[in-house]
Amino acid sequence: MRPDPSPTVRQWRVPATLPALKLAGAVALLALALLLDEGDPVQLGLAVVAAAALAAWAARDLVAPVRLAVGPEGVTVVQGFAGRRRLSWSTVERVTVDRRARLGLTSEVLEIDAGESLHLFGRLDLGAEPADVAEALHEARPR
Repeated sequence: MRPDPSPTVRQWRVPATLPALKLAGAVALLALALLLDEGDPVQLGLAVVAAAALAAWAARDLVAPVRLAVGPEGVTVVQGFAGRRRLSWSTVERVTVDRRARLGLTSEVLEIDAGESLHLFGRLDLGAEPADVAEALHEARPR
């Protein structure tokens, strides 16, 4: 048996249904604006701008669905609209999960502190619970 030449890389990505929901929301927003159109160009213009923003947000999910990847060399995070940034393990200072309770709801955000940059990921960015991803990152980090 030959050893696997490629190191194990784990990836976390946006759930496939999320961009579809965003695009459906943009279409529904436009349809609603046209249905309720009373000849007000400002109302229609705002609906078009909001729908375009929602469609651009969905496009980002389609262009760069993988938000976070981890391998033996370090972590790759999405940066900007669809760029990628490689963070070596030596630059990653801390991986934590920030939990906040507000109005009866608890939210979790994965924080990757790389000194000069801080990268934040929610459950919908990762398609998994941030605590589970943080645990996987801690396991993947070389000792």
